Amino acid sequence: MNIVLIGFMGTGKTAVADALARRLGWERIDTDALIVERAGMSIPDIFAQDGEPHFRDLETAVIRDLAGKRRCVVSTGGGCVMRVDNLRALRATGTVISLAARPDVIMARCKGDTNRPLLQGENPLATIHELLGLRSPLYAQAHHTVDTSDLTIDQVVDAIVALVPGMSGKKS
Repeated sequence: MNIVLIGFMGTGKTAVADALARRLGWERIDTDALIVERAGMSIPDIFAQDGEPHFRDLETAVIRDLAGKRRCVVSTGGGCVMRVDNLRALRATGTVISLAARPDVIMARCKGDTNRPLLQGENPLATIHELLGLRSPLYAQAHHTVDTSDLTIDQVVDAIVALVPGMSGKKS
């Protein structure tokens, strides 16, 4: 079994995955980091040089490679759910938790982060609203959702541990 974190950028997937993996003593896998490693360039560079469709192809390949993994906490890129096959593959590999946050919280958390190519336009808050509108029905296909807007990382980890069957006794 794995725990897979999906959700929009800025909802805390990376930080929560780190803390949750430490608590459970599981391996931590970041799909974006694997994409960067395989491509040999940053995500903004992939978007600029090869476009979003190429980035999504790399993302799909990384997600497929997770099929044989066990006892991993996986954090994904916010747009991975845009391909139905990705979401299906993630659900098959473990319990999928969608991390959510209010748009204003996402904006505050992502402000000034140049590694977020989709938020580099003139009105990033409008982009957040637009993308959330497209992606929210897909994030809703997770097994569980945790709103991180007003929670600390440890509180989010506690919530996930309480939601996932068999995890409640795993605190260290």
